[in-house]
Amino acid sequence: MGEANPQIPPVPRGNLAGLAKYWKSDLVSGFLVFLIALPLCLGIALACGYPAIAGIFTAIIGGILATFVSDSELTIKGPAAGLIVIAIGAVQDFGFTFGADPVADMHAYRLALGVGVAAGIIQVLFGLFRAGIVGEFFPTSVIHGMLAAIGVIIIAKQLPVVLGVSAKGEPLELLWKIPENILHMNPVIGLIGISCLLIMFLWPLVKNKHLKMIPAPMVVLGLAIPLGMFFQLTTDRSYQFNGQTHELGEQFLVQMPDRVFGMFDEITFPDFSGLATAVAWKWVMMFALIGTLESMLSAKAVDTLDPYRRKTNLDRDNLAVGLGNTLCSFVGGLPMISEIVRSKANIDNGAKTRFADLFHALFLLLCVALIPTVLHLIPLAALGAMLVFTGYRLASPKEFRHVLKVGREQLVIFVSTMVAVLATDLLIGIAIGIVVKFGIHIIHG
Repeated sequence: MGEANPQIPPVPRGNLAGLAKYWKSDLVSGFLVFLIALPLCLGIALACGYPAIAGIFTAIIGGILATFVSDSELTIKGPAAGLIVIAIGAVQDFGFTFGADPVADMHAYRLALGVGVAAGIIQVLFGLFRAGIVGEFFPTSVIHGMLAAIGVIIIAKQLPVVLGVSAKGEPLELLWKIPENILHMNPVIGLIGISCLLIMFLWPLVKNKHLKMIPAPMVVLGLAIPLGMFFQLTTDRSYQFNGQTHELGEQFLVQMPDRVFGMFDEITFPDFSGLATAVAWKWVMMFALIGTLESMLSAKAVDTLDPYRRKTNLDRDNLAVGLGNTLCSFVGGLPMISEIVRSKANIDNGAKTRFADLFHALFLLLCVALIPTVLHLIPLAALGAMLVFTGYRLASPKEFRHVLKVGREQLVIFVSTMVAVLATDLLIGIAIGIVVKFGIHIIHG
């Protein structure tokens, strides 16, 4: 008589039974992902030209809404570095002045929120009309080339923040200015920023399993906040170093509400008047198309990492992202996607169901509602360092090697798209990448 086959363990599902059974592992993972998400959401929002709290609004709404709409069990919804270029492009086209004129900046922000609502509605339609299949056919090398270019742009724009200098210009121009910015950096801010940058690069090399449980962004905050307090960044003052005068003050700290539950005073409603212009619809389509494609790619990547090999219904996920983006933009939030880095951390931390996403959102809500004055102590240079590291990951040599393994033609498409985006803009760069792909197909018959 043969032995009975061992019973196959049940596949966790994000329903009430799954919540009752797996809530402990999902709660722990949700807390650890919250530690990663908190500084990244703040930094991404500032890099987009939005208020810092806008990124928190997005992660809260995304985590709560997607838990009940999407069937993706392990993806974390929230703002992503890949959309920074689109968001900052939109507010700049609407007259954003980078703080020189706060009234104009608020107007540009509200017009961008109107764009976000329109893009969210289009993403809802993508989900309802089953446009998820488009993600199967869009050239992957073009998307990765675009993301690599975005990584370079993030590095170019955030390095001045790390160094405490003011720098404007196109990405290639900013890269050219890096040596000059290093020579003229604010020494105190540069000390904080460079120290944080070193932590982001070196922390993954730590071998101690107990230390590795602490996310690198939290190690960065654990150093940056005390340094900021030591150098009294909450007090406006100037100092001399090497014959140069440098400023210190609250302009180098994250701006947050100054009281408990003050986050609700920061809710901002969109201005839809911009939708009467052609430039607004350019950004509507960019948000809708690029955001949807990036979100689908992330959801598919997370499926391959899922230990239980559960498959996401991309149409339901598009619907969740679209509804989330519509609501986020109605209250002042950034666009969101299924975010790959936080999702991978979610898997690594032992999450079982989609309720980990919900728990991470609730931790963010409690943190920002109850201790906003603590968050105000975070130096901008620390957030800039995290974003520089994120940009490096998007454009790292490993990405080039990965594409080359797929094939030389794919590397040509990848590099062509990356260079074209850097030399022109996102839309033209993507179009050039697609043209290169078709050209290679024609050449090879």
